[in-house]
Amino acid sequence: MTASNTAVYTNSDDYRAGIGDASVDLVLAGPGDFKARLTWLKLDHLHAFRCRENIPRIAYISLAPTRIFVSFPLTSSSATVWNGVELQLGDIVLHSRGERGHQWTKGISQWALVSLPACQFADYCKALAELDLPDPPVGRILRLPPSAAVRLRRLHSKACNLAETKPEIFAHQEAARAVEQEFIYMLVNCLAAGDAPSHPVIRQRHAEVMTGFEEMLRSDFDQLPSISGFCAAVGVPERTLRACCIKFLGLCPSQYIRLRRLNLVRAELRRANPATATVAQIALHHQFSELGRFVAAYRALFGERPSETLRRAQANFAGIA
Repeated sequence: MTASNTAVYTNSDDYRAGIGDASVDLVLAGPGDFKARLTWLKLDHLHAFRCRENIPRIAYISLAPTRIFVSFPLTSSSATVWNGVELQLGDIVLHSRGERGHQWTKGISQWALVSLPACQFADYCKALAELDLPDPPVGRILRLPPSAAVRLRRLHSKACNLAETKPEIFAHQEAARAVEQEFIYMLVNCLAAGDAPSHPVIRQRHAEVMTGFEEMLRSDFDQLPSISGFCAAVGVPERTLRACCIKFLGLCPSQYIRLRRLNLVRAELRRANPATATVAQIALHHQFSELGRFVAAYRALFGERPSETLRRAQANFAGIA
């Protein structure tokens, strides 16, 4: 079934829910109100997304194992880092099946996510380019020839622009099929032409360390373990975890944990019932015991005091009532 649309989001939770083919957990890393525009096109087999975001953030992405995913930056104006590798315009990431990893953007960003059912994509690769689709344990970053990279971005832009401005076109079966077949042919030829970088084993080990670290952060603890406790659980020296975090996230482990907790507070404040919730209660729940320092850190990151966030939640509750 064909579906296409576009939407603007000011709530990061709503935005990540819109990328239905992947689980995307966002940690906002820059000041200002979050704003993103998501455009999607879902054809019979091929799904394409265009994601445009206005502030830096760190995303922990989990991909569905039943599909093959390719992602790539759409502009050179802001750096995007996937699992510790800064992507250049013209790079594409061929993700492993069910891959989990970190995507870090340093400013305003635009990026693409395209997927196909795994078995069908393998058949297309074999039929169109006599290419045995690799199934690597970690994503491979491929550098495309400049002409191929430009054609891929143009085709993606054309399809997404149609989804935004003339979505009714995809209600016509022949038009939808033509776009899908052209896209599949382009993807297969890009994979056949791309050059893989070196040292995949080192990146795989680092990716495993960061996945273990992220999963530990999502475990249900009354009190988060210390950094040394994390390292003991993940099985790496502290210096290795620190080096991986700086490479993958741009932050040391303690900075990332603190940033993530601030984001969790903001999300809870935006959902809170102002009649029963207080800033102090929510901050303490996320282990901010010194309220003054917490308020200063919150304001520096989000550009407003936590009490202002809670007041906006009160306006939302009043609208619902």
